[in-house]
Amino acid sequence: MNKKLSIAFSPCPNDTFVFHALTHGLVSGAPEFDVTYADINITNELAAEADELDILKISYAALPYVRDDYALILCGGALGRGCGPLVLVNDPEKADPATLSGAKVAVPSERSTAYLLFRLWAAQNVPGGVGEIVVMPFNEIMPAVKDGRIDAGLVIHEARFTYQNFGLTMLADMGEWWESDTGLPIPLGAIIAKKTLDLDAVTGWIRQSVEYAWANPGASRDYVMQHADELSEEVAQSHIDLYVNEFTRDLGEKGFEAITSLLNRAAEEGIVPEKDYTKLLKTR
Repeated sequence: MNKKLSIAFSPCPNDTFVFHALTHGLVSGAPEFDVTYADINITNELAAEADELDILKISYAALPYVRDDYALILCGGALGRGCGPLVLVNDPEKADPATLSGAKVAVPSERSTAYLLFRLWAAQNVPGGVGEIVVMPFNEIMPAVKDGRIDAGLVIHEARFTYQNFGLTMLADMGEWWESDTGLPIPLGAIIAKKTLDLDAVTGWIRQSVEYAWANPGASRDYVMQHADELSEEVAQSHIDLYVNEFTRDLGEKGFEAITSLLNRAAEEGIVPEKDYTKLLKTR
């Protein structure tokens, strides 16, 4: 396969670390790539509404809406433990789920895993339900919470390490809740590819890229920091250490169970369309 391919993923350190080798000609047998750096909200929409890109990083929560042109790739994504989204408020006295009743809450995407986890959590913990949901780019949420423009924010990525810098307080950890409720890792980001591609080859390229990143951790440093949105090297490395793990190399049975449990549970709650996600994911 010599044709130049297109790929879209976020500029976050975990994605640039994982895909550095693949997009810099360091993976044997892989073609050249045109790279689009985009927030997860954008890639979720692209996967649902168009088939212009060959490979994308999206939220696992967006899989029910992905066009039939795409298949799930069993490596390169983000699952893990202790890495879930956080609900933040600007006042320690508001760090109680009851304060979210009727509140205005910012989320990074309506089809993000973060928002899906939040909805499942809120159904159990917020009396009367949340009020208005506002979608914002994830990097704008903490300033909006700090300034009081919204009552609470659901944050992802490096916000886990930096929210204290904004003087914010964690109300709840969605990952901690999910893990205690299910015993499963948190399914965050998925890699999908067009079914017309050689999916075994795509899987092999991405896995090689992950292995190269681990074997040569300094090789991607400049590339990672170039796209790290002014993060310190320490925070960028913490981000990588948290989100790039054994599930990035291969989902495995436990990873697959986590994904299907999340989507089947969301379907039971009427949050996503009802489908047999165990069967659907195995055929993608």
